Amino acid sequence: MRNLKTVLAALAIAVAAAAAARAEPLLIRNSYVVPVANWEPMIVEKKDLAKHWGKSYVMEAVRYQGTPTMITALANGELEIANLAYSTLGIAIENAGISDLRVISDDFRDGVPGYFSNQFFVRKDSGIKKVEDLKGKVLATNAIGAGVDIAMKAGLKKHGLLDKRDFTVIEAPLPTMPSMLNDKKADLVTAVIPFALSPQLNEIGFPLFDQTLGLGPSQFVFWTARQSWIDKNRAALIDYMEDMLRIERWYLDPKNHDEAVQIASRLLKVPADRLGWLYTKKDYYRDPDMMPDLVALQKNVDVAVDLGIFKSSVDVKKHSDLSLIQEAAKRLK
Repeated sequence: MRNLKTVLAALAIAVAAAAAARAEPLLIRNSYVVPVANWEPMIVEKKDLAKHWGKSYVMEAVRYQGTPTMITALANGELEIANLAYSTLGIAIENAGISDLRVISDDFRDGVPGYFSNQFFVRKDSGIKKVEDLKGKVLATNAIGAGVDIAMKAGLKKHGLLDKRDFTVIEAPLPTMPSMLNDKKADLVTAVIPFALSPQLNEIGFPLFDQTLGLGPSQFVFWTARQSWIDKNRAALIDYMEDMLRIERWYLDPKNHDEAVQIASRLLKVPADRLGWLYTKKDYYRDPDMMPDLVALQKNVDVAVDLGIFKSSVDVKKHSDLSLIQEAAKRLK
């Protein structure tokens, strides 16, 4: 009898422990490169709007220098959602062997007509007036293989200039690009939002071309996750996407613009009066339903293949699972 009681007690403890484990919110580490341009830091600032945060999930915003380093983190289980670019999707699937990687939502699009496109600046006194003048020059990017890096090289290739043969590419953090140009450490620098609007950068330089030269409109970055993880945590992820939609729509609502600017000002540590462009047509395009443009993404991936970033094209539709965002959107109708 005593043994039976011991067994039952042990079983009860095990059941309670399992129940407690199930009740623990799902940890979602979501990555970003540029605060404010990417959603993640802004989302954390308005998590009070979320209904499921701390219940079915918790999110951490994790910063990386560029999208290529996110692939290693994803493969090693150090990241649940990777905010990849079109240029690194194929690298993750083809080179890193993450065959179950899936596109799950939009982050932002570049070059949508009427909206901002990433720019490439040269000094006003450099004598560089056209793309062909970059032959033999030093070009600065945030990370080799990152989205802006591939877009830059695609634009130059259209003008007959090839990487390593006709120019040199060096890496530098995006916030340091104005200094790189000012100190003549690079002849051309990469400028994304918000750094493209730097007073220093625009005083010493001008945009020679923008990203549409190489890509046209692009599904520049988007959220990805592994299908095995999605299947295991689907209910919590639909909760998560519902909250993400709710928060992003709040930011995109013009009536909340002033408060959004104040939040961005705190994050970037710049005066609010420099951020009037935020979530307007002077900014990137962000889909209010968080739906990615898979047609544009396929074209962008094919450009990366043409440049030899990865060997064969990736079937974007095959590597997408939009059911999470679709189910979440239904809840908010």
